[in-house]
Amino acid sequence: MEGLITKLSNAHGISGSEGNIRTILEEELKPYVDEMRTDKMGNLIATRKGEGPSIMLAAHMDEIGLMVKYIDDDGFLKFVTIGGWYDPTLHSQRVIVHTTKGPIPGVIGSKPPHVMKPDDRKKPPESKDMFIDIGAKDKEDAEKMGVIVGTPVSMDREVKKLANNKITGKAFDNRAGCAIMIDAMRQLAEMDIKATIYAVGTVQEEVGLKGARTSAFGLDPDIAIAIDTTIPGDHPGMSKSESALDTGKGGVITIADAAGRGIIAAPQVVKWLVETAEKNEIEYQTDVGDGGTTDATAIHLTREGIPSTVLSVATRYIHSPVEVLDLADLKSCSDLITKAVLSVNDYF
Repeated sequence: MEGLITKLSNAHGISGSEGNIRTILEEELKPYVDEMRTDKMGNLIATRKGEGPSIMLAAHMDEIGLMVKYIDDDGFLKFVTIGGWYDPTLHSQRVIVHTTKGPIPGVIGSKPPHVMKPDDRKKPPESKDMFIDIGAKDKEDAEKMGVIVGTPVSMDREVKKLANNKITGKAFDNRAGCAIMIDAMRQLAEMDIKATIYAVGTVQEEVGLKGARTSAFGLDPDIAIAIDTTIPGDHPGMSKSESALDTGKGGVITIADAAGRGIIAAPQVVKWLVETAEKNEIEYQTDVGDGGTTDATAIHLTREGIPSTVLSVATRYIHSPVEVLDLADLKSCSDLITKAVLSVNDYF
């Protein structure tokens, strides 16, 4: 799992530009499925055929990033944020600018604090006041490097090990979900299962759950599990009343998110996962959140409604370039999905 999450996290693919991640999923899933296709939206749909209920596993491939909106006369790049950034985390970051001629490095800059007015120094920096410096002489030089309006930009970060089985890197939201889905399909490949499984790498989750909506409509599965990340409360600045979750304590089964505005999980799906975890002595946590949503929000409202929930990895500092998770939680999640698929006929 460490090698898999490292490979996925170090790759680049912001919303709308998920091709690199889709290629990795294609390579990793190919030995374990009967057929594979990419739909019109760009979702990867890998199918293992069976006779029983159909189960959709959805893991979004995209990461939050930036997009070039303007090249000024001096060759500096103005950008918009793609997905939910907290602007101060962008300041002074190294980035990769994915030009028409290949990736080039850059840095995010802004006016130095030395020349700011005292009141301005007290305010957190905003993305509208930042720019990307690629070392260009002028606008023409930047264009010769292959930069155009619409060029995607991602963070220049690679996975590093921390102590006690933890790792840090970018885009664990949601390359963690992709790694879990791949590992579950690997485990299931050696087993006799009675269900049809759709392993779906969805696109554009971070900008509106778009790929989940279209793929779920096309597949119309009987049950769905979105695999994603969520916020733990085990670090300074967080209280247990805000999040009772911990890293390293198992996968997180969602009861409701966004205070019910996202998904209120189907009780039978929650029962299925909870009882499977307990029967197989797999660590798990349950969560009611009041923050963001996941692909499950779009999936469970598709067609006549699809019974769904979310299985998440508690991940510190999500939507930043330095997310932190515990590798044991990845394994707990993939093991729970594997055992749940094997027992699905007992519940549906």
